Amino acid sequence: MNNAQPPQQNTPGNPEAVQEETWVLTVSCNDRPGTVHAVSGACVAAGGNITESQQFTSQDSGRFFMRVTVDTALDRAGIESALAPVVEDLQAEWLLDVASRPTRTLVLASKAGHCLNDLLFRQRSGHLNIEIPMVLSNHPTLADLAGFYGIDFEHQAVLPETKADFEARILELVDEHDIELVVLARYMQILSPELCEALAGRAINIHHSFLPGFKGANPYRQAHERGVKLIGATAHFVTSDLDEGPIIEQNVVRVDHSRTVPELVAIGQDEESRTLTEAVKLFAEKRVFLDGHRTVIFR
Repeated sequence: MNNAQPPQQNTPGNPEAVQEETWVLTVSCNDRPGTVHAVSGACVAAGGNITESQQFTSQDSGRFFMRVTVDTALDRAGIESALAPVVEDLQAEWLLDVASRPTRTLVLASKAGHCLNDLLFRQRSGHLNIEIPMVLSNHPTLADLAGFYGIDFEHQAVLPETKADFEARILELVDEHDIELVVLARYMQILSPELCEALAGRAINIHHSFLPGFKGANPYRQAHERGVKLIGATAHFVTSDLDEGPIIEQNVVRVDHSRTVPELVAIGQDEESRTLTEAVKLFAEKRVFLDGHRTVIFR
């Protein structure tokens, strides 16, 4: 264990004091006694003040999950030196990051702009801590929307003979821009199993969810014809099983017989936008953990 000295305090009499930074630490490992104490102790050894701590043990998998925010004047090397013996002993998967650093995000889109607009607006307004270097689409429709927010936009038609090229471009952009998250903002193409595997745990999709569910064309018209009473949306990780990935966020709103099809569409789009943005926010804040086919969410 690194016996780090407490950081200097920022006081008027100490002009050379080191500025503290807030870090986020996430840990997942097999559950065993003493894990919280060990991780917390390592944070203190790094001269840290723990400002938030959440933990959960999955009775299904026996896995332990923990998210901690720590204020400390130590740099990354100093914090990692204090943490290394503990996480090695726990055989833990762990991540340490500056809390304020935006998550680098690639957005895929098609023609519908409601989800993309919500993401871009909330990023610009400072309510969503992501950085979007580019929007990639299979249609040119949303170029002006991306341009309004000053985001680079690229489109390629996706046909059976060009789908592999488009997916190769996705992976090129992921490498080129150090992308940490890919968001399907109503991107209306099914990703290949190979791409799903390459992006496992870092690609989020959104789709409508009705009770009962409707598939195929014109789901809102189908919902209207059946007289649905609930309209919702589900944001989930992308897997090769269509719309069946681990769920991150869901929302639902009650409707009645008086709603027209256009009104249902508008309500549904609002729910899709709200749900996808919240899922992205949770991911960017390192609050989402995978536990098999389920997620653990620390709010």
